[in-house]
Amino acid sequence: MASNSNVVFGDEESQLSGGTNRVQPCSSTPRNRNTIDDDGKKQNFLSLSQRLGIQDFFCLDVWRASMGELLGSAVLVFMLDTIVISTFESDTKMPNLIMSILIAVVITILLLAVVPVSGGHINPVISFSAALVGIISMSRAIIYIVAQCLGAVLGALALRAVVSSSIEDTFSLGGCTVTIIAPGPNGPVTVGLETAQALWLEIFCTFVFLFASIWMAYDHRQAKALGHVTVLSIVGLVLGLLVFISTTVTAKKGYGGAGINPARCLGPAIIRGGHLWDGHWIFWVGPTIGCVAFYVYTKIIPPKHFLAEYGFKHDFVGVVKALSNV
Repeated sequence: MASNSNVVFGDEESQLSGGTNRVQPCSSTPRNRNTIDDDGKKQNFLSLSQRLGIQDFFCLDVWRASMGELLGSAVLVFMLDTIVISTFESDTKMPNLIMSILIAVVITILLLAVVPVSGGHINPVISFSAALVGIISMSRAIIYIVAQCLGAVLGALALRAVVSSSIEDTFSLGGCTVTIIAPGPNGPVTVGLETAQALWLEIFCTFVFLFASIWMAYDHRQAKALGHVTVLSIVGLVLGLLVFISTTVTAKKGYGGAGINPARCLGPAIIRGGHLWDGHWIFWVGPTIGCVAFYVYTKIIPPKHFLAEYGFKHDFVGVVKALSNV
């Protein structure tokens, strides 16, 4: 059977006690293919297709699990963008704070709902970082990310169907923005954040998100000590805090705050279009760099943090080694 490292957040008992997750790959690597290298460490001889998890593309259970990612992302986009619009439409004196608290609560609830189905990603950042570390295969990550993007589009469509055209024009469906065109004394002017600043914020916020919360799910010792619900609550809390920081510290009109979820930014951009595409690449490149930086960090710290005694079989370094042997 598969190891317990195929999802980021799994059933607590199975993930932490060596059982199997609800979502299993279609095939597993025989144990008798392991040998001992010169340093006394076990070395897995896996083919490139096994490292990449190509079999996941042909596994019905993986595609079924991706439905959880699709629907979870759709609800996430609808709820988060609704929160953004409603808090700024209200008369509250601190809309950023209220928005961040509500976002933390919604994300925690959605993670608890999606965890039993797919492992609880609903964010390309989590799927990609999990694939780099090796917790899931790159093939599964691709399936999940595509599902998340499709779900984000559905969520943006649902939001567009229920809001008025004036609110849609004012808030751009709650999409991710770096700059906007605003009226000025001498005509329209571009206001917002500088490209470099926005990119650095994405990189920093993504790394902090992974370092301060998601790593607790990767580290079996912390996950077991804190408990399933606590870890997911911390994930929601950290995301809410990062949203508050990125929208408050910068205090720039036109900048919608750090995305930290490329799929959430993509949905409104596809449905609404226009200025939402301006600088949209930042919400993909920034998190990608943040994920790579986090992966480098995981290779520096002691390996005993990993669930697998000899590392995960889908680890990116293992993929590169398998590729070099082709």
